[in-house]
Amino acid sequence: MNSTEIIAATIRPEVRALKAYPVTPPWLGIKLELMEDAHLDAGPSTALMRKELAERIAASAFNRYPDPSAPALKAKLREKLGIKPQHDILIGTGSDEIITMLSQAILAGGGTVLSLEPSFIVFKNAALAVAGRYVGVSLNADFTLDLEATLAAIAREKPKLIWIVYPNNPTGNLYPDAAIEQIIRAAPGLVVIDEAYEAFAQRSWLPRIDEFPNVLIMRTLSKIGLAGVRLGYIIGAPEWIGEINKVRGPFNVGVLQQVAAEVLLDHYDELQRHATLMIEQRERLLVELAKLPGVTPFPSLANFVLARFSDAGAVFEALKSRGILVRNLSASHPLMANTLRISMGTTAQMDALIVALKEIIL
Repeated sequence: MNSTEIIAATIRPEVRALKAYPVTPPWLGIKLELMEDAHLDAGPSTALMRKELAERIAASAFNRYPDPSAPALKAKLREKLGIKPQHDILIGTGSDEIITMLSQAILAGGGTVLSLEPSFIVFKNAALAVAGRYVGVSLNADFTLDLEATLAAIAREKPKLIWIVYPNNPTGNLYPDAAIEQIIRAAPGLVVIDEAYEAFAQRSWLPRIDEFPNVLIMRTLSKIGLAGVRLGYIIGAPEWIGEINKVRGPFNVGVLQQVAAEVLLDHYDELQRHATLMIEQRERLLVELAKLPGVTPFPSLANFVLARFSDAGAVFEALKSRGILVRNLSASHPLMANTLRISMGTTAQMDALIVALKEIIL
């Protein structure tokens, strides 16, 4: 047999049918694609962080395996983010690893996961990778939650795991708290609320987590300046965290990741200031997009704006030719036809984007 035949006989069909998560090569222009903090590219505060990082990393025991319990980092997370002592924390290499661990612990071998769509594709990929069963429930055409369809799917499919992104990626909107509560109470298993964009929504379910025995909160530091560090975490009752911890790799978060996160969390006030600047740019962009003919921006409480264009592909290529990279999501889901997701950058970067869009569309 040749390699193609061996692969076909060896790799599960559902895995072969998957597409790898698309990652764009490094971009030298204005990058408004992946919800990063462009304010940290340069400036006095960045220089100070780099200096502290260099000193701490140089002094770290990079030749030794890390302490997987990461006590110093968890203490810093509790201090800066207000995580209560009764809630445990599990740390991963980005939210992606947390999603993988949950899928392994709950879905492996055929358990059912339910997610709203369109949403983060890794939920589906991680489930199928462990031979889990994935069920997607479509949002309404305006990206609002179809609560009736969601509750019907829960009753029919009895999922062991439900994902809710709050606010949702890639649409940027929050679902009503009352509707989420109905989903939580109807769920026969675990509900994970993904709050990757909490710093921009300034809303969280963390204060209410003790009301529900089947809820965990997942977050990441990637959206507030630490995308390159790759650090995500999940918060909840120790009983839940203890079970998920059993499938964690023994040394999953390295020494350099832990040190970098500790140093940068010491500057959390500055990172929050950047989040405020991005909120201001988000609101400005929503206004500017609404002025353009043939453009429909959707309300957002994240650090990005989703908008529908008459010809998103043409606008995407025209922006790219001007050195501005955004995300074309038109092919990702039927509801996403002709949509571009635009991440928030610095004031100067958003100025350039708005000028470019006017040149292209007007």
